[in-house]
Amino acid sequence: MELIKPTLYMMFMIMITSLSMQQKHLMVALMCVETMMLILFTLLVIFTSTTMTMSQIPMPTILLTVSVCSAAVGLSLVVAITRTHGSDFLKNLSLL
Repeated sequence: MELIKPTLYMMFMIMITSLSMQQKHLMVALMCVETMMLILFTLLVIFTSTTMTMSQIPMPTILLTVSVCSAAVGLSLVVAITRTHGSDFLKNLSLL
């Protein structure tokens, strides 16, 4: 159990680094964000199960719900951008 937490922290830092270095596809950036949300969900479940506090039991479910909603919005944005611009390359988008 003690090896899981540092591994998840390291995975989270790798995902932050990957997100900051990724500058080609919008879909890959969204996948990095979703992976970070799943890592946070796992850490929150581990924290909630080890502390046994009743006030924090619904928090993993709320985080997972927000993550699913953001994934749906991100996927719809990728579809809309692909239809209007022809690809999901970030260099083709005018972000202003």
